[in-house]
Amino acid sequence: MPLDPEVAALLEKMRQEGAPPAYRLTPQEAREARIAAQKKLNAAPRPVGRVLDQTIPGPEGSIPVRIYTPSAQGPFPLLVFFHGGGWVVGNLDTVDDSCRALAELARCVVVSVDYRLAPEHKFPAPFDDAFAATTWCVQHATELGADPEFIAVGGDSAGGNLAAAVAIKAKGTLNLAYQMLIYPITNYAFDTDSYQDNAEGYFLTREGMMWYWQQYLDSPTDGAHVLASPLRASDLTGLPQALVLTAEFDPLRDEGEQYAKRLQDSGVPVTSIRVDGLIHGFFTNQWGLSRREVVLAQVSEHLHQAYEEHLKNTR
Repeated sequence: MPLDPEVAALLEKMRQEGAPPAYRLTPQEAREARIAAQKKLNAAPRPVGRVLDQTIPGPEGSIPVRIYTPSAQGPFPLLVFFHGGGWVVGNLDTVDDSCRALAELARCVVVSVDYRLAPEHKFPAPFDDAFAATTWCVQHATELGADPEFIAVGGDSAGGNLAAAVAIKAKGTLNLAYQMLIYPITNYAFDTDSYQDNAEGYFLTREGMMWYWQQYLDSPTDGAHVLASPLRASDLTGLPQALVLTAEFDPLRDEGEQYAKRLQDSGVPVTSIRVDGLIHGFFTNQWGLSRREVVLAQVSEHLHQAYEEHLKNTR
């Protein structure tokens, strides 16, 4: 499918503005640029029942989280959400709109996690925070107004990587019910067709991903670890059902779809959706793309239906 016309116009606008990509900045400069872009939107917050900022215990200090409770009537599933940004940029604000949408549309409690960032905190520090936050959510689901029998993990890009890794680590211990992987990073490699076809010109680039991985890993050998590269896990059986969303013009497209296939071949129920015409970042960035709202609703409905099926099977 051709590039979505709204996306083509967006990319041309970005080209004309000439802002340097993250990989040509220092990590701190990249974060400041992301925050400035967020403030520039000046968009009114999407309505949601309740929003609460707090901290929870982590392996190396407190972890900030933001808890979204829908205005609907419970019971609710609980979604632990990890933001994207290549493990380097991003925070609770950069995914605030998406988490608000998921809470209301999927009728779920969403706990957004502000994990430690690389390169100051390299692998496995962001993962350790993600796993600690998920464990806390499992232990406190009832007081959060959620169903302790249906805990989901999810995230976009690097956050999808963390969610997939948490699901692997949690097998047999935390009893997770669902994983929502939005154009996830699943493998420390740059050799797929989508890396070749979408290496430049579509927001996220091959060179950019190489830079993000360089910030995240202390050594290239760490990239072989299954908690850094879930696609390299030898055993994916027994993992929670999954939704894997990919974008057509995204270097990460193929590794996300390969991971969905691995899950499916391992007996995990999987829904794999490729969104044609769109680029990496569309799910959480408020770029004004009309199709973003359609996909937010589609993903939310999938989570809601999974929870409805869970309730039907446990009654």
